[in-house]
Amino acid sequence: MAVEATQAAQVDVSKASSVSAEGYDKKCIFCKIVNNEMGTELLHSDEEISCFRDIKPGAAHHYLVVPTKHVGNCKSLKKEHVPLVKRLVETGKEILQRNNVTDLSDVRFGFHWPPFCSVTHLHLHVLAPASQMGFMSRFIYRLNSYWFISADQLIEHLNSKGETN
Repeated sequence: MAVEATQAAQVDVSKASSVSAEGYDKKCIFCKIVNNEMGTELLHSDEEISCFRDIKPGAAHHYLVVPTKHVGNCKSLKKEHVPLVKRLVETGKEILQRNNVTDLSDVRFGFHWPPFCSVTHLHLHVLAPASQMGFMSRFIYRLNSYWFISADQLIEHLNSKGETN
C-alpha cells in the first residue's frame, strides 16, 4: 500500500521539461547526488528515499532526506504526498538513531518554504541537537516562520487541502 501511495505522489513529468520519465532532473544537484554523480556519501538510499549530510551543517547532526526521484519543493505538494513526507521523517529518525542520537525531543525536522529554498528538489532538514544550534542556525531553521515549516505543520497543511487543490 505504501508503494501505491508513493507512486501516486510522483511528480507529473510532462509538466517539467528537465525531469525525465525516470524522475531525474539533469539540472538538479540533489538528483545528481542520489545518482552517485557527485561523490557525496549516501547514508541511506533505496528506490524511494535517499539521505546525505548537509554541506553547511546547522547542527552537530544535519542531514537532508530526499525523495530518490525528483519531486518539487514543499509548496508544490498535494494531499497524496503525505505518505512520502511521513516516510522522509521516519528515514530521518532512523539515520539519527544510527548515529547515536537518542533524544528525539531535541530534533528539528522541517522544510524551507519557497521562495526561501535554494534547491527545488523536496528535502527534509533533520537537525540535532536543536538545543545546541548556533544563533544563525536557530534563525535559518526557525520553526513555522515564513521561511521554514516543520514536517508536522506541512503534513497538517497537506491534509487540509481538498482533492482538487
